[in-house]
Amino acid sequence: MFKNLTVFRIGPDWAADLLQAEAALDKDRFVECGATQQQSAGWVAPRGPAEAPLLESIAGQWLMRLMVEQRVVPGAVVKRRTDEIADQLEQSTGRRPGRKQTKELKEQALLELLPQAFTKRGSIDVWLSPTDRWLIVDTGSATRADEVVTLLVKALPGLSVQALHTNESPAAVMSDWLLSGEPAADFTVDRECELKTPDEMKSVVRYARHPLDIEEVREHIRQGKVPTRLALTWNARISFTLTDLLQIRRIEFLDGVFEDDASVSKEERFDADAAIATAELRRLLPALVEALGGEHLPAS
Repeated sequence: MFKNLTVFRIGPDWAADLLQAEAALDKDRFVECGATQQQSAGWVAPRGPAEAPLLESIAGQWLMRLMVEQRVVPGAVVKRRTDEIADQLEQSTGRRPGRKQTKELKEQALLELLPQAFTKRGSIDVWLSPTDRWLIVDTGSATRADEVVTLLVKALPGLSVQALHTNESPAAVMSDWLLSGEPAADFTVDRECELKTPDEMKSVVRYARHPLDIEEVREHIRQGKVPTRLALTWNARISFTLTDLLQIRRIEFLDGVFEDDASVSKEERFDADAAIATAELRRLLPALVEALGGEHLPAS
């Protein structure tokens, strides 16, 4: 539960209404791709069973899940079929199709191939905290997070969000932690990082399972490389990787965070895990924002 977090701030004018929100999501319930449809996206029950609610409220935290299905047609296959159609057209007309017509033929070829294509599915968990006014998408892809947010804003009237920004850049703070060897309170630096030059060369140095409190790392930073990823642990409870884009990746809840009780049912386990995970992350996020100089709020 929750492996990668992209965090957004909910605007001040949106009023949370659980029943209205669930009814709104129901209008965009997931439907499988049609025969000639490349992609379909919609909401499914985060608990799993189709009859479960589309929006779970656990300890006051809202959980949702977006399902995305795609029909996959390899580009090489589309090109081969496009060339076949173009050859047939040239034989019948005596002229090779131009650029504009070739583009139309490519679209025709794709439509022909889509019904034969296999489909793949992936789901993305979404967590909305009405009290903290966080919207969190469980993905490390900024593009995918934006797509999810767009669908959610469309589904929930009045909802507006913006990306989380801090007063200090994550790269600058991570550099300081590596140079000084003194991260913020309750944080420890682990054994993985990536350093990259900000110029056009994009020279990269990566450390994996390696101590970072060494002169070599500090020298790389003094020479101009900046951290783009740094493995951290917070409060001996959550390990994660922080990126220069303020994404939280590869989250791992450490031993002792979750309860280990084999007697509880699957339903009870889902509720307990969700409540614990969101409670821990609701403590981590403010601590991380504070470590990065506090939240940067737009001028009103």
